[in-house]
Amino acid sequence: MSKLLEPVTIRGVTMRNRAVLSPMCQYSARHGVANDWHFAHLARFAMGGFGTVIVEATGVVPEGRITYGCLGLWDDAQVGPLARIASFLAAEGAVPGIQLGHAGRKASTALWYRGAFDETPEERMAGAFEEWEPLAPSALMHAAEPGPSGFKRPRAMSAAEIEALPGQFAAAARRALRAGFKFVELHMAHGYLLNQFLSPLANHRTDEWGGSRENRMRLPLAVVREVRSVWPEDLPLAVRISTVDAVEGGVTVEDSIALARALKAEGVDVVTCSSGGFDGARFSVGPGYQVAHARAVREGAGIATMAVGLLGAPEEAEAVIAEGAADFVALGRPALDNPNWPLHARFALGGCEDPYGEWPKQEGFAIRNMDRALKARMFQS
Repeated sequence: MSKLLEPVTIRGVTMRNRAVLSPMCQYSARHGVANDWHFAHLARFAMGGFGTVIVEATGVVPEGRITYGCLGLWDDAQVGPLARIASFLAAEGAVPGIQLGHAGRKASTALWYRGAFDETPEERMAGAFEEWEPLAPSALMHAAEPGPSGFKRPRAMSAAEIEALPGQFAAAARRALRAGFKFVELHMAHGYLLNQFLSPLANHRTDEWGGSRENRMRLPLAVVREVRSVWPEDLPLAVRISTVDAVEGGVTVEDSIALARALKAEGVDVVTCSSGGFDGARFSVGPGYQVAHARAVREGAGIATMAVGLLGAPEEAEAVIAEGAADFVALGRPALDNPNWPLHARFALGGCEDPYGEWPKQEGFAIRNMDRALKARMFQS
């Protein structure tokens, strides 16, 4: 039996397998509200057999969105459309998850699939277009030049704004619970706000929120503590980190192991181990290029980890789990290319009595019959 495709339970939630759909921004919301595109985008992955399906980075406040087209959970009006999605994901056998975050100085950028602020006059008149002043630990731009994506110079957050952030995350987590989500991932990676506080590259503060590693961890841990206090004990909580900044003077694997130990102490169940997110990051990219980070954190902190990054071959993903490098494998672009990735992995990895058994019943019987007919024809010929 495949280790990747076996069920796993965390707290009171059982995932049908260890394949996870990574949160991927769609830049398709209006005022943070999910719509039919988000439903259709996510539904196919639950139907395709993923054990957990995580909704894109969702802003806990309006100014925390990466773009004006990103989802939000700062308002009760945003709960209903997400509840529709969570309900369908669960009905199709997937654990519905959502990623909560704040983009910090990487907020208020252009829609990334366009690459520039090229909204039409009609969109502007309809109120689709928004810009705002980004916030950050320190008034340091993400990139040396604004560029086509529209990075802006942020304003350094006041102590009061920092102290309000844990409550904002907790309020969003409460709404996520009302919407029916069973898995929350807090975004501390890819150069967004909580990652900015963790990294000496972005955090030049001289107060209690900056300086030493302990001080730089203070806000992220306060966010986790507040969210864990409102997130039910029987539901898992995950955190996505950039294990390394991949820039000289930035966060190292040793820093991330220390962070993971602290996260575990605060009630985090899974650490998703990504990397990068700062201007000038340099690392070699290839299949499984971040798996070593997941293994290091898993072994160094004694916590479950999720491996990410170019693990599109089922055999590669299986090896990650079987060899103990991570407890979950998250897929992004390979899933876009093949939403039925886990279903097809059953054929690739073998050892499954009925590889069609996990298909939606409305489709599985037809595909099974087609397969039988083709095999019978081949045998007769």
